Amino acid sequence: MSQLEITASLASSTISVGQTNAHVAQKCLSLVMFLLLAGAVSNVRAQQETRATPAPSPISSNVPLVPGTRQIYRTEGISVEFSVAPVASDQNPNARLQAGGEATASFKIVDTNSGKPLSSLRPAAWIDQRQGLQGPGAKECREKIQAFLQPSFARRPTIDLNSYFILALNHEPNISVIDPLSGFGGSKLYTLVALPSSGEDWVMSADRKRLYVSMPQVNQVAVVDIATWKVIVNLDAGVKPTRIALQQDGRYLWVGNDGATEKDSGITVIDTVALKVVAQLNTGKGHHELAFNDDDSAAYVTNKQDGTLSVIDVRKLAVVANVKTGAQPASVVFSAFSKMAYVANEGDGTIVALDGAAKIAATIKAEPGLGEVNIPADSRFGFVLNPGRSMIYVFDLSSNRMAHAVPVGPGSDQIAFTKQFAYIRSTGSEFVTMLKLADLGKEAAISRFPAGQKAPRESSATSSGNAIVPAPEEGSVLVANPADETIYYYTEGMAAPMGSFQNYKREPKALLVLDNSLRETAPGVYTITLRLASAGRYDVPFLLDSPRVVNCFEFAVAENPAAAKSETVAIKIEPLITERTARVGQPYKLRFRVVDSSSNAKLQLADMQTLVFLAPGIWQQRDGATALGDGVYEINFVPPQPGVYYVFFQCLSLDVRFAQLTPITIEALKT
Repeated sequence: MSQLEITASLASSTISVGQTNAHVAQKCLSLVMFLLLAGAVSNVRAQQETRATPAPSPISSNVPLVPGTRQIYRTEGISVEFSVAPVASDQNPNARLQAGGEATASFKIVDTNSGKPLSSLRPAAWIDQRQGLQGPGAKECREKIQAFLQPSFARRPTIDLNSYFILALNHEPNISVIDPLSGFGGSKLYTLVALPSSGEDWVMSADRKRLYVSMPQVNQVAVVDIATWKVIVNLDAGVKPTRIALQQDGRYLWVGNDGATEKDSGITVIDTVALKVVAQLNTGKGHHELAFNDDDSAAYVTNKQDGTLSVIDVRKLAVVANVKTGAQPASVVFSAFSKMAYVANEGDGTIVALDGAAKIAATIKAEPGLGEVNIPADSRFGFVLNPGRSMIYVFDLSSNRMAHAVPVGPGSDQIAFTKQFAYIRSTGSEFVTMLKLADLGKEAAISRFPAGQKAPRESSATSSGNAIVPAPEEGSVLVANPADETIYYYTEGMAAPMGSFQNYKREPKALLVLDNSLRETAPGVYTITLRLASAGRYDVPFLLDSPRVVNCFEFAVAENPAAAKSETVAIKIEPLITERTARVGQPYKLRFRVVDSSSNAKLQLADMQTLVFLAPGIWQQRDGATALGDGVYEINFVPPQPGVYYVFFQCLSLDVRFAQLTPITIEALKT
């Protein structure tokens, strides 16, 4: 599926009844988005009669479809300039907005009085395909926004520019893609990406177009196209490819080869444009960890068995130094603050700092057994874990001296960061330790919360990837617990996770977040790159809470003569109801007609099936529909509690799945 075709794949998942944790997670995540924007809706309503919000004139049928179309909307000292332009390439330098092509949508927000860009805003926007030529007026625009803000409404945009996906690298040979905000069913499973073998480590490209997964059991790296969620190639990547890393500029993918012999141990370098190996370097024996300096001119590779750190000239793709750092170097990180690389040595418990000339500038003494070393962005403190001693060491980058030694959970092996906290995962306990970053100059204040019922080490699923990652909502993280087969959602300030996502009997061992929302790419400029699925006219409802802006922009997409024609769904559903309100505990009868999509002929089908579920998937009923003749069918269900119920349709004899047809929504009220 393309990014523009965000539709939950019910065909690939099974909705479970009574999944309380998933229900809580859905409500919490939806609440985060709703609270962010709900204030804007209430204020919009209040202003409907006092201020008209002009919308741009609709696109007429003879307007040329040219790159870089721009529209400007001004109101009360604020200017929002919307533009959408095709993504050009070497193969298609004169690209235009057409079906199947990529485009960049952009909103430039400035103060009209001073001309100053307005940064650090949280604009909300949607893209919705228009059915006719006429664009929405001010009232219709506000109604669209209000509908899109509320996830229980049946009205859904073509693409939601405020959404994200959770990616889980599973112990099984696959990747779960979970839609936490809009997905259907208890697990929110959007799709499942099959791999040739279980993945060990992974990294996503900065442009969010590709995902690279190392698979040591088959000596390959899988390259996944995120737009389609398909593996486009499996690259041979040396012997036992384990740890992988992308340079900041994304040009080369670096793969650590943990082969048993010296000739099989080192680094494989892959050109991400040509998707081919450009270098294989023997650096030394043992497990390899990777880091880059801040301008991508040097790569640092640990050689654990040899006790060395290899420094590689990235432009020459050649080893320029092998430095003896200590016994069993286990991890390496580069600090933009001190302009030094730091190596944690497991064998002798030292943390060694190397300067730009690859000379040892300082040695910080801790205790043997060191593991991961990590440094958050723009921090003057570094962090090193000691899994065996259940400790975390905090050292000062300005003085290269130890600042704190703090007890943490047993078997602590990974660190993740938000702006306020460091999160430490413990394999021997279900509890996650939190270390407050703001107080490190004075003290090391810790707290903890449970991320599941079992200790992660109760599962055999392990990965070099991160089991804890920041969520798009500020001050929140996602935690994978393979022993529970669950992903937990935690918000800072809470005593326990706010909710969780089931992974359908799969063991999640590492997580990534694919943020599909607008991001600030320059001061006051908020952009996103997307794929244009089909030709037509699109409305772009836009909402900014503070300062207040409500408007609908628009653009058009041309047909692509070179693109394959998409297959039309064989049937259409025509609801035969006038009242969409049911009563809790009382039978509700729903009738609908099934017609052929091409001829509109009424169809009599023997295998017409329905799925009724209470959003967000906490109750469901699957049943066959009763044929009444003349293409009319009937189903009955009793809503167990108040809420919005979705009715989906399936006919396997015509290859029609639940996710392909728009559902009917029924609201159930208390009797």
